[in-house]
Amino acid sequence: MATWVVGDIQGCLDCLLDLLARARFDPAADRLYAVGDLVNRGPRSLETLRFCRSLGAAFESVLGNHDLHLLAVARGGRPLGRKDTLGEILTAPDREELLDWLQRRPLLLRLGRHTLVHAGIPPQWTLEEAAARAGEVEAVLRDAERAPRFLAKMYGDHPRRWRDDLQGTERLRCIVNYLTRMRYCDAEGRLELANKRPPHQGPAGYYPWFAVPGRRTAGQPILFGHWASLGGETGREDAIALDTGCVWGGRLRLLCLESGVRLHHDCGPCRP
Repeated sequence: MATWVVGDIQGCLDCLLDLLARARFDPAADRLYAVGDLVNRGPRSLETLRFCRSLGAAFESVLGNHDLHLLAVARGGRPLGRKDTLGEILTAPDREELLDWLQRRPLLLRLGRHTLVHAGIPPQWTLEEAAARAGEVEAVLRDAERAPRFLAKMYGDHPRRWRDDLQGTERLRCIVNYLTRMRYCDAEGRLELANKRPPHQGPAGYYPWFAVPGRRTAGQPILFGHWASLGGETGREDAIALDTGCVWGGRLRLLCLESGVRLHHDCGPCRP
């Protein structure tokens, strides 16, 4: 049995299928995990959801910001963006089955000593605290009454920093922003959400989340996506970047946890 983890697919299904063929992936024996952003921007978001769901117990993914955006459009009344490639999902005959399946995916996964999350974990949280707070959001997303209300109010950059006394929508939004949108924060976990550039071009006074001094998850390997401009490199063994910019003309990365083997598909422009 092999355990594979793939970076941000974003609807680039052909790239994923090529990697799985090269890995000789067998869903009867192997397992495939994704660090989120299964959909959007790429050409085959609908087929990507269908394929991932068809793998059954052989597949799992954490939710990424683009996955949550799809749910917010479908369930929370948020409009489609100009660059979105989600229309086929919203009009598909199996739309509800796919959305229900996506909405039940976790925000954080523990795989032995490895943790999977889409963007990162803020420096002031332990892994146990991160898992518990991810669970708060997961419980709301899996509640038919509460989920639409939260998805309608999910977007926003505030509060920028976690406090234990946060409540309601602000508490849930802060958790989502950390786990699915974060790149930079300061030593107190205050978010800077505008900058997508690599660390040498980062904002003054902020660190990449994985480089904050005193980070409480230091030394514990975290696999994440979301940050294409890193090029898949962090210089750390405890922060393993898997987003190598497939949808932006880069490549898709597939990592085997047991062997450390990394496979890449050089995509070219995957935009439709």
